[in-house]
Amino acid sequence: MRQITLITTGGTIEKTYDEQTGSLNNKRSIVRRMLRRLRLEETTISVVELMSKDSLDMNDEDRRRICEVAGAVLTGKYLGGVVILHGTDTLAETGEALYAAIPHPAVPIVLTGAMRPFEMTRSDALQNFTEAVFATAVLAPGVYCVAHGRALAFPGVMKDRERGTFVKIAK
Repeated sequence: MRQITLITTGGTIEKTYDEQTGSLNNKRSIVRRMLRRLRLEETTISVVELMSKDSLDMNDEDRRRICEVAGAVLTGKYLGGVVILHGTDTLAETGEALYAAIPHPAVPIVLTGAMRPFEMTRSDALQNFTEAVFATAVLAPGVYCVAHGRALAFPGVMKDRERGTFVKIAK
């Protein structure tokens, strides 16, 4: 049985629509709803609900907490990988922080997010989440951004706002 730890931090992928205000907000994790949509053979996912923030509101202390929790998770036996749900706006900053804090993890650490919330039509959330879970089984140990059919290794990943995806830059 493969064991994955999923750390949720919020971001667009987990935003929910508030009918009273007409706004999209990070109020609580919706990852369990997403997990119910997946068929996972011989895979167990443990969820750590760390925070529920838009990544534009994250600061260095939040990134330190993410690195700390990811590092603690890596001490577990039989761990097959770590997936971190994160907002796309500052995902690259957190990925760089993880790479600096944990440059040689024993398993893949995969960050993913979505350009459109899971609750919206034409969302990339479930695709990116599914790819991230799958990536933990096939990638070598390291820190990655997985989205839109690609796995990009840190360092040197950034969000390309024009294309609405992530790209690798020379570092």
